[in-house]
Amino acid sequence: MDYFKNLLDLLKIEREEDRNQYRRLTETTSIAERRANGLTWYPIAIRGSEMSRGDYLTVEVERTTHHDLSHQLRAGMPALFFSNHDPQKDRVEGTITHQSGNRLKITLLTDELPDWSRDGKLGVEMLFDDKSYDEMQDAVKQANALAENPQNRLVGILTGQRSPTFHPNLPPIHNPRLNDSQNRAVEKIRAANELAIVHGPPGTGKTTTLVQAIKTLIKQEHQKILVVAPSNTAVDLLSEKLHEEGLNVLRVGNPARVSERLTALTLDQKMADHHLMKEAKKLKKQANEFRNMAHKYKRNFGKAERDQRKALFDEAHRILKDVGNTEQYIIDDLVAKAQVITATLVGSNQYMIRNLTFHTVVIDEAGQALEPACWIPILKAQKLVLAGDHCQLAPTIKSAEAARKGLSTTLLEKCVLLHPEAVSLLDEQYRMHERIMGYSSKVFYGSQLKAHASVATHELFPGDRALHFIDTAGCGFEEKLEGTSSTNPEEASLLIKHLTQVVTELRPYYSPSDFPTIAVISPYKQQLAVLNEQLLHAPDLQPYLPKISVNTIDSFQGQERDIVYISMTRSNDQQEIGFLADIRRMNVAMTRARKKLVVVGDSATLASLPFYADFITYAEQHNAYQSAWEWL
Repeated sequence: MDYFKNLLDLLKIEREEDRNQYRRLTETTSIAERRANGLTWYPIAIRGSEMSRGDYLTVEVERTTHHDLSHQLRAGMPALFFSNHDPQKDRVEGTITHQSGNRLKITLLTDELPDWSRDGKLGVEMLFDDKSYDEMQDAVKQANALAENPQNRLVGILTGQRSPTFHPNLPPIHNPRLNDSQNRAVEKIRAANELAIVHGPPGTGKTTTLVQAIKTLIKQEHQKILVVAPSNTAVDLLSEKLHEEGLNVLRVGNPARVSERLTALTLDQKMADHHLMKEAKKLKKQANEFRNMAHKYKRNFGKAERDQRKALFDEAHRILKDVGNTEQYIIDDLVAKAQVITATLVGSNQYMIRNLTFHTVVIDEAGQALEPACWIPILKAQKLVLAGDHCQLAPTIKSAEAARKGLSTTLLEKCVLLHPEAVSLLDEQYRMHERIMGYSSKVFYGSQLKAHASVATHELFPGDRALHFIDTAGCGFEEKLEGTSSTNPEEASLLIKHLTQVVTELRPYYSPSDFPTIAVISPYKQQLAVLNEQLLHAPDLQPYLPKISVNTIDSFQGQERDIVYISMTRSNDQQEIGFLADIRRMNVAMTRARKKLVVVGDSATLASLPFYADFITYAEQHNAYQSAWEWL
């Protein structure tokens, strides 16, 4: 079917670009640069090793320095174990099986540690992740085969060939913990035979609604449900909330946050707690002892020693086979007992659940999910629930060509347009003052959002204003180009001046410990560096630095703060606004604020785009417009 052939072509373009970027990052850079880019842990120390499934060796390592550097090494990724003495020769490939804090386990494609591993200078480096692309590609090909089968209604509906159907007159269930629009969404999910969509704008309680819907479905259908999301963080949040509701949750894959509550839900931990595991552990220990005895025989020896060595290895392997069978029995038992299985999109194909099918699959954060990845869990489903907001950030796509040709359009977005009858909009938000909400509601949500009474008029102190647009037009604040990023030091210092004034106004009302939280956001990375630098030199703000976070818009998706400052940065005579033109990104930025939103920018540059021209008009109508001249 053309639909899937097109998707496969786009995925191929994306994979090529991703691989090329990975190559550029790794082939021409020093180990220190790769470490700074989050690709490498170096130096590391070995903390232990054991035999694992399939006669491979699993090694636990710890990074011994540079603990503060963020990194991209995650469980499930292919990686390289290497020695920096001769990194071209001394290297073994493997897969990261666990990562938490500064430790990780890597299963190597070998049955013993290489000799060079004793000479220090060791590191682990992520490899290009072909496996995820293979999983996506296989899923799209399978979906294409299913599309030919008229029995498969779901694929036909998702590709727009047919329409979703709903149970008429189910006896309604009213959940007192939910508002009207949330209850309607749960009803829609119950009634759907194939597809239901929950559209959750910022602050409308999408997660709460999903959790209650999942609880209701489990009661109603007595079948286990697969719940997936594109990121580990989103999966973690749902897993915890479902567990708090008393459901038996099995978290497949590694959590991003290693909290005790979450770890208890993981397959590893549930296996460790299983009554049959004691016996398996004892056997594993025995196998490792045989293996260690075998290693005492060095390689240059006679036939008798060789036979003895082989006999010891054979015995170790035989025992491990028994361990494998016991572990498989435990896994099957745990999977059978779980009511909800949670995983990332690609993680939903891990070996322990690969062949399972589910009545219902729920994809959360579907607005950030790459469509080919969505097909991995969809193939396991009869019924699909998509939840997210296609008016916020789209998925990250490496290839501009693939994005332009349609890879950046999510399945959620397509289905909202194709099947409006399947969509429930959550229309009551619990985060923002109504002034902050108003513009976003008008532009993105057809003015349907309303602010719950608890937040509609909440303020930092009596008589405070919730919205400010500070216009730097005519002040001569010219942007500067730094590499590929823009900065505007004068705009930054104006913002810090304004923030200092606001903090001074708030001082009489709050102690430093209960002081409002503040986010300073800019779309431009270099501008953040300028803002951070100036923050450190603002004497009046020093006591409040723990309450202030400075970061990109993307890193604040899903978060909220009491006060949000946005530094728009761009200011030029050509009215060029670059990627500020991505108004969904701006929607995310503006809707992070609970009680106060301050946007600092140059109206002469911004107003070239109707979105900003209208925002400035909105600010004027609500007495929220000020000229930067007032602070100069």
